[in-house]
Order: sequence, then structure tokens, then C-alpha cells
Amino acid sequence: MNEEVSKQVLEWIEHDPDTHDRATLQKLLSEGNEAELRRRFDAPLTFGTAGLRGPVMAGPAGMNRLTVRRATQGVVRWLQELGVDSSRGVVVGRDARHGSEEFNDEAVAVLLGAGVHVYEMISPLPTPYVAAAVKSLNAGAGIMITASHNPPNDNGYKLYASDGSQIIAPNDEMVERFARQATTPVLGERTSENHFDVPSEVIATYQNHMLSRFSIKGGSSLRITYTPLHGVGGDAMMTLFRAAGYSHVTVVSEQFAPDGNFPTLAFPNPEEPGALDLAITTANSVGSSLIIANDPDADRLGVAVKDKDVWRILRGDEIGWLLGLKLLPEAAKSGQCVATTIVSSTLLSKMAKAHSVECVTTLTGFKWIARGAGDKELAFGYEEALGYGVDPSVGDKDGLSAALALCQLAHEAAQEDKTLLDVLNEIESEYGVHGGAQISLRTDDIARITNAMQLLRSNPPTTIAGMPVSSITDYANGYEGLAPSDCLSYQLSGTDRVVVRPSGTEAKLKVYIEVVRDAKNDVDVARKDATSVVNQLGESITQLLAL
Repeated sequence: MNEEVSKQVLEWIEHDPDTHDRATLQKLLSEGNEAELRRRFDAPLTFGTAGLRGPVMAGPAGMNRLTVRRATQGVVRWLQELGVDSSRGVVVGRDARHGSEEFNDEAVAVLLGAGVHVYEMISPLPTPYVAAAVKSLNAGAGIMITASHNPPNDNGYKLYASDGSQIIAPNDEMVERFARQATTPVLGERTSENHFDVPSEVIATYQNHMLSRFSIKGGSSLRITYTPLHGVGGDAMMTLFRAAGYSHVTVVSEQFAPDGNFPTLAFPNPEEPGALDLAITTANSVGSSLIIANDPDADRLGVAVKDKDVWRILRGDEIGWLLGLKLLPEAAKSGQCVATTIVSSTLLSKMAKAHSVECVTTLTGFKWIARGAGDKELAFGYEEALGYGVDPSVGDKDGLSAALALCQLAHEAAQEDKTLLDVLNEIESEYGVHGGAQISLRTDDIARITNAMQLLRSNPPTTIAGMPVSSITDYANGYEGLAPSDCLSYQLSGTDRVVVRPSGTEAKLKVYIEVVRDAKNDVDVARKDATSVVNQLGESITQLLAL
């Protein structure tokens, strides 16, 4: 056994508050299992997409009580460094994943022990409630224990700044640096005068505001099937549906109760193939025409629409166009702006231009989208990974309010004997078919992702699927005012493009493809042509990367 590895493990065991985790590490140490110990110690979790995310396991490479304890000490020091008054407090929430309750308890105890006021969610609740509460309470920060749509064994620690949006550099680097310096903390109790439950009025204010914008006067006859995918969105979404006027909503009973095992799903992500199979079966049995899905922490929105006897699952971009159509007229009146990302479709920018609304393009992630408006107010922001912000009162993506806005549009279309697919046809007839695909290339070896990106930079392709690469944009050192990002964009002939980047939350390489075709003469022909080219590009880039 390597002496340095052994020393690290023993030091961790000394400070680890979890009996089971200590025993696990001690057993590995006694067995001399250096390979497994290195897996848990050589690559500690780091602040990626505004927080930590990884497998629930003992050691610094995993999500566990000591990792959360130290991260929260980092948050305390960070707030002190910024001069944030501890009485402003930190909102703390959690989902229903494995470990979420214990990690929530650790965060609360560390904050209280440091004299920080804590506003704690009374039960596992959707992530958007935490983001909204930070703004509503004028809190100094917010912590959400969640791994969103990650596999069942993962958990995470999302951190919000005082503006209710996910933290960005240099704040993430500061928290991480302070977390590495953490010592044994003083732990507080919920009996402390600094502990408060998040007032029910905060959530009521959120609900009433969204209902005031997206309810149906007189009710709707729209038949909807809804699934929270074993997450925490079920009760919250059904409360909103009922109050908004939807009396024909059927839930997927097998997926309604929160369950960290996600027993009916390979991956608890509405983007994944097969994720909506049970919802489709349920919808067919009750005659629904629309499926709404949230991911496990309800910050994302998935949608499927019935087309005759076939269900079509909408791409994230398509949902974004529909919500854009819904929200752009109001943005034009109020002088607000909209935002999307470098990997999302370019169609929103064309729609915004037609409405004389500014459209900002940001890096991937809502930590950038939420701040994209600058001095203006953000009316609508979206990323193709099913993340949508439809109201500026929430500084993060919100699958609950986005569902209400989308359903309102579906109801309005139905009043004209149209479906959302008809609305999409109208959008693309006017602005062009924007065919697209997102390809996720998974691997168990992070090094392979790093190597693939290095290879693309050292030996860039001159053609993809036989189409010449006309220009390459490398975001590694920043681009046109954007912060540096490990992302490469390949512009092909005309308006087609391929973008490649590592995921910020999982061990996978993500490829984004967009093919644009004029559709004024025949949208179906244009869509068929675009789909064919998208498939060719997908096959070519997958072979090129060969993970």
C-alpha cells in the first residue's frame, strides 16, 4: 500500500462522521485495496455546474456527509469573505435521493454552528422552490441537495448566490478553496433561534404568481398525462395543475411517489430513450393528447404530443421555440430580453428578431442564462437539455412554471383545433426547419473524454459526413465576451453546425447538431432533408470520437 494513500485515508477516517463510511474505508485499507482507494481519493469532487455532483460513497471523490460538511464550511467562509450578513440566512432544500436527508442535516448543522440563519424546506421539495425562496427571502445564498437527473447512485450539492442564480467563477473557486481548508466544525441544532422553516407564504407566493400568469379562465378540457419520474415534483405540479384549471390530468401511478431507486427507469431523465414509455402507456389508456414530465428535482420539463396514433417526444429546442412563441410578445411590450446557449438552436434568435426583442447567447448552463439579460430583465431563457426559465422571479430553470406555460399554449391551440405539432409547423414554415440532435457518448473513464477533446484540437477534422468544415470556434480561452469553456463548434457549409463538449454533470461527451433548411414551400420535405443530414452528421461524429 502506497504510504501517501494510506495517510490520506486515515486522515479522512479521523474526520468522517459516518460510521458506515469509516468502516468501508478501514476495510479497504486493511485489505490493501489500493486501486479502489485511489478511485475514491485521487480525484476529489470539484465545483462543476455550480456545485458538487457524484456517486454516493465514502471518500473525497464521493458525495457523503464529510464532503457536504466541508463544502458547507466553504460556503460559510465564502459568505464571510463577501461580507454577507449571517442574519440574511441561507435557504436549504433537498430532493428525495439516497443520502439527501443526511446531507441536508449536515448542511443545516454546519450553518447553525457557524451562527448563520437557516431557512430550511420542511420536506423534500422541487429545486425551483429553493431558487425562488432565495430571492423572496433576500437570503445570502441557497443550498439544494440534489443530483437532478443523474443516475440513482449519484447525489449533489447545488449552490445559489444571493441573486437566486447558480454561482459562477470566482465564487465557485472560493468556496472550493475554503472547503479544502475546512477543519472540524461546530455543529448547531434546529432548536437554535437561528433556525427557521421556509414560510409557507414563500411557496404560496410563487404558486399564486405563476397561476396569475398561466391559468386557464373557465378551465380546460385538455387531457394531460403527468409523471414526475419518481421525483419530488408530483404533489407540487398537481397542485398547480388543479389550480390552473386542468381537471383532466392523469398521473403515472408507478412513477408518482418519490423513490431514490428510480425502479422503472434506466436513467431518471426525460431526455433518455424509454424514459416516457410508462407515460405513453398511461396516456393511451386514458385518451390523453399531451404528456408532461419533470425530472426528479422538477427543474426540467419533458413533453410528448400525440400525432394521430403516434406519440412524438419533443426535442428540448422544440419546447424552447413553443415557449418562446408564447413569451416573446410580452417581452416586446416590456422591453425584456430572451436568452439561449451556444449549443441550443439558433431559431429563437430569429423569432426574437422578428419581435424586436434582444436575444442573448450564453455558455451552456442556467448559471449563465439567468444572468444573460445584464441590466435588463430576462423574460425567457432556455437550453436544449430541457431547461426553461419562463419568469424572472426564479433565477434558475423551472420545470413547474414551464409546464404551466406550455400547457396554456396547448390549450389555446386546442381552442383552434390545433395541436402543439401544428404550432411547430407554423414556426418552422416561417423561420425554417431547424433539424437537430443531441448525442450523449457515455464512458466509465473520464480520461477518454479529455483525450477525445485533445485529439479534436490537435488534429481537427476538415470534413464531417463529407461536408467541409468552414470554420472552427474553440471556446477554451473565451469567445466574444464569453468565459472560457471546454467546447468546440464546427461550422459546416451554409448554416449547419456540430458542437462538442464534455458534460458538466456526468461522465459523457455531448454532441449537438443543427441543420437548417428553408421551409416556405414544403415544411415536410425540408424536415425530411434536414433529418437525413442530421443522422449522417451524427454517425460521422460518433465514429470520429469513438469513445
